[in-house]
Amino acid sequence: MPQLEISDLITATDPESGRRLPVRRADVVGQLHANGNARAARIVAGLPADQDGVLDPGAVDRLLISVHTELQRLSEELRIGQRLVHLIGPLRTAIRAAGHTGPFRLVDVGCGLGFLIRWLAATGALGPDTELIGVDLNAALVGEADRLARAERLDCRFVHGNAFTLPEAATVYVSTGVLHHFPEPALAEFFRAQGASPAMAFCHYDIAATGLAPIGAWMFHRARMRHPLGRHDGVASARRAHDDATLLRAAATAPDMRPLLYEPRRVANPFCTTLRPVIGVRPHLEAPLRQALGRSSRRLLGPEQFAGAAR
Repeated sequence: MPQLEISDLITATDPESGRRLPVRRADVVGQLHANGNARAARIVAGLPADQDGVLDPGAVDRLLISVHTELQRLSEELRIGQRLVHLIGPLRTAIRAAGHTGPFRLVDVGCGLGFLIRWLAATGALGPDTELIGVDLNAALVGEADRLARAERLDCRFVHGNAFTLPEAATVYVSTGVLHHFPEPALAEFFRAQGASPAMAFCHYDIAATGLAPIGAWMFHRARMRHPLGRHDGVASARRAHDDATLLRAAATAPDMRPLLYEPRRVANPFCTTLRPVIGVRPHLEAPLRQALGRSSRRLLGPEQFAGAAR
């Protein structure tokens, strides 16, 4: 039975208009009971609802902002910004070397509170001519991300909506901790949308599906998260993480993109691997990317190399 995360169930958005939809508390509780998760059902049953049983949207927003604020600690401790720059820096070099002269526009899909975008803007790690945009379907999270960026006087922006329908074309799509929210058919659709776009590449970090991941998630969230929802969803995320083969198979469906895995499980120390990225580049960019990565390019495997490592 698939793992369910409470945060995925207590909000709903019309995919076309972006309009928020009402969510009945009893429906979510019933879905969680049907999934065999009585603990999560009890957490949802304790959330405030109106007289019609619809979850209070203001209370839900405040809770999700609180949980995502605590999750920023995980991003800081796992050095998410530095990890991304380790790959996006050489990828940016490769794209420029291939003759791309337009703006280098990095779009963070499912940005939440925008930690990654705000960190990149604060550090200037990708250079002054990089445009930084965070996009999320949750209006409350985007609103808080925008408030934080303005308070910190950062040169970046946040958009409520679909990252693949922005008026400006992304140069590179990125995300952290988003892929495990998609079942495999939807995951392939996610990658196909990027291949069909004008983007030159994508780089998506997600939880490495190791036997240690749920244990590590339980330890961190128990120590760092105050609300039971955050503790529950943190462990559920680790349990539903996609393995390397699934990610590579889904990424291979992106039109005119060369799928690559960086530090896949079979060539990395499972005790040290928490997150690893799946990358897609236009085929002509693979050689300059490997050149820009230098010795680190040995950790970048294509489908045929991955199959060899598996044997």
